Amino acid sequence: MKTRNTTGQSLLERFSFGKIPAITAAVVTSLMLAACGGGSEGIADATVKTADVPEATAKAGTTGSIFYGMNGHITNGGTYDNTPYATQLSQLQDLGVKIFRNDVYNLASAKVLATVAKQFAAGGVQVYPVMLLGLGFDTEEAAYSAGYTMGQQTAQTYKYAYYEVANELDSAALAGNYDGNIWYQYSNKPFTIARGVIRGMIAGVKSVDSSAKIIVDGTWKHIAFFQMLLDGSQPDGTHGHPTVSWDITAWHWYSDQGDMTNACGGTGCHDILGIISSFGRPVWINEFGVRPEYGSNDAIASYLTGNLMMQQYYTQASKYNIQSIQGFELYDSQEGNYGMLQSDGKTKKAAYTAFKNFIASNPK
Repeated sequence: MKTRNTTGQSLLERFSFGKIPAITAAVVTSLMLAACGGGSEGIADATVKTADVPEATAKAGTTGSIFYGMNGHITNGGTYDNTPYATQLSQLQDLGVKIFRNDVYNLASAKVLATVAKQFAAGGVQVYPVMLLGLGFDTEEAAYSAGYTMGQQTAQTYKYAYYEVANELDSAALAGNYDGNIWYQYSNKPFTIARGVIRGMIAGVKSVDSSAKIIVDGTWKHIAFFQMLLDGSQPDGTHGHPTVSWDITAWHWYSDQGDMTNACGGTGCHDILGIISSFGRPVWINEFGVRPEYGSNDAIASYLTGNLMMQQYYTQASKYNIQSIQGFELYDSQEGNYGMLQSDGKTKKAAYTAFKNFIASNPK
């Protein structure tokens, strides 16, 4: 983004096709979902009967540290689908990461990821899904129903230890170019639709696996979105609405957003790590990365592992209850050259070496 509080712009600029002068709200929502944590927006395949869904495997293992992780886009085409899964696993093992975040957007993608998760678990890397739905529903009830179907189908395909419910719906619910740390900076209907999606996904997952850990995610200074989920309020100023409970608060952070402990926008400067840790749940930074336009590959690698990213997260993990940090992403992709490796799936960039060396020097 050109200014740190221009959230919509920052998300759009992560695409290789560059700026788009004017697009409809529906397209913005779709692009935001694709920009962080996954590829194309999809909806749950509600036509598939429960009997058609394969039985879940044994629950994914949760032993060992998950502090260091990585993002991927398996099932989205491109390098992730053209590179053998065994190769991807060996690269993750070489880096030293133990957890791998990937998209699910319909039943077909959930089945593919389940197969990958089983293979990777045997190699010591835990896979977990981020389930993608947008705000293209007329009512909160309809959003809840679609979210429920996706959550249930995903959990039936493989019993993951963690499930992430939607991706940056806080951004999609903003009323404009706001910091997002005040309740009235959101639009009421998009917020209620987002709440329906999230509630439905959680209920769908829990209908299959009551022990599953639920992750919600946000970005920039969009704190009020989550405060409203917790206390049952909404942007029209009313209270007494359904509340949402989750297990892990995840956040997304990129180089143009600056210092996560001193994020400065139109409403002033705030310690975002401090605020999200005050929710009383473990914190994951499950997307962090450096904008491709930041500079050379060496400069990007230095920032990635430096005092505003990995070094900060590592040294302040106890203070802010940071349980996991997950780089964005393994390969360069349609979202831009954020990868540890180039889009051929083979050529290692400076970020790969820096990431690997940091983990080796700072075990967690």
